Amino acid sequence: MKTLYLDCFAGIAGDMLVGALFELTPNQERFKAELAKMTDLPLEDYGVSFEKGDKNGITGTYFRVHTHEHHAHRGLNDIESIIMSSGLSVRLKREILRAFALLAEAEAKVHGTTPDEIHFHEVGAIDSILDIVGAYVLLDQLGWPRVLCSTINVGSGTVKCAHGVLPVPAPATEILLRGLPVCSLGDPMERTTPTGALLARCMADAFCPFPQGTIIMSGYGLGTRSSDLPNVVRAVLMDSKESPGENSVEHDRVTLLESNIDDMNPQDFELVLERLFAEGALDAWLEPIFMKKNRPGVKLCCICSPEISEALSVLILRDTTTQGIRKVAVDRSKLCYKIEEAATSFGPLRVKVALMNNEPLRCTPEYDDLKRMAKEHGMSLPELRNRIAREI
Repeated sequence: MKTLYLDCFAGIAGDMLVGALFELTPNQERFKAELAKMTDLPLEDYGVSFEKGDKNGITGTYFRVHTHEHHAHRGLNDIESIIMSSGLSVRLKREILRAFALLAEAEAKVHGTTPDEIHFHEVGAIDSILDIVGAYVLLDQLGWPRVLCSTINVGSGTVKCAHGVLPVPAPATEILLRGLPVCSLGDPMERTTPTGALLARCMADAFCPFPQGTIIMSGYGLGTRSSDLPNVVRAVLMDSKESPGENSVEHDRVTLLESNIDDMNPQDFELVLERLFAEGALDAWLEPIFMKKNRPGVKLCCICSPEISEALSVLILRDTTTQGIRKVAVDRSKLCYKIEEAATSFGPLRVKVALMNNEPLRCTPEYDDLKRMAKEHGMSLPELRNRIAREI
């Protein structure tokens, strides 16, 4: 099976992804011919080019958009009109419109309005439209492979945009990344943009570590920033030969942190767990235990990636009464999954879909969405969950 793996170890942006995908199918004329099918976005308003460069010693491709347009603010209806009137294929139109609808919904949540009323700022400009359309055009030219994606590095610090200085990840980016695996590594900077988050969310069939298979080729898309981590996204084209019953099961190694505690106020554990998750813990929980002299106690457990185990150990030592922590390297097997949005009679609902043999194994509604819906409709969670189960 042809598989495209998006390696977002240093983040992802729309232009970076286009550059990476172009290296896998480098035909500028074919690419431009597809863009030209958007007749309501005249070619004389913009130009595109692909330029070779390097970041931290890694050679890759910049995707450049040259435009005379200044501060164009298009709404969702404007963009839908551009796409629907184009000569792009039916599948391209469907996927592109789905992406823009999701982006409009995220922007609307940030600004407290509706998707139809939102006017994209950076995203409504020609260069951002071409990032999204261009990425899907290249995916089409690759033959629509299965897409898998790594944990996404969002960065840290602040970013300047049309609305001033915002925290990283920016509000719209954070909404688009909800339910997806993220991390924050490297010098403070915005490493994942709203467009990058959108494309990762919409394109990826599942999020997982580097998959098993045979590497065919890879492409590197370059960003314009400089930092300790190379400002690149890597797209790896692979041939995945999976055994029956084994595909969609990923294997990795994580660190298990454990600490026995018998002298801490039980109320204080809630904040510790919140902070562990906020700092990147994959899971964290409490187990009742009996310690020496049969004193009741609690075993605090945390699973995390090895690279952040030291930081989380310091957090536990600082925020609990423990004197020490056990660290154990653990092999883990897990299902790939994807986050989908289901339409229900109670409104849109995020659903986590576990995959086996590339087919849905089970789907689980996101608890936060169920909780919100239960409050909005005055229902109990069990009643709402039963009603939702009949609809999805």
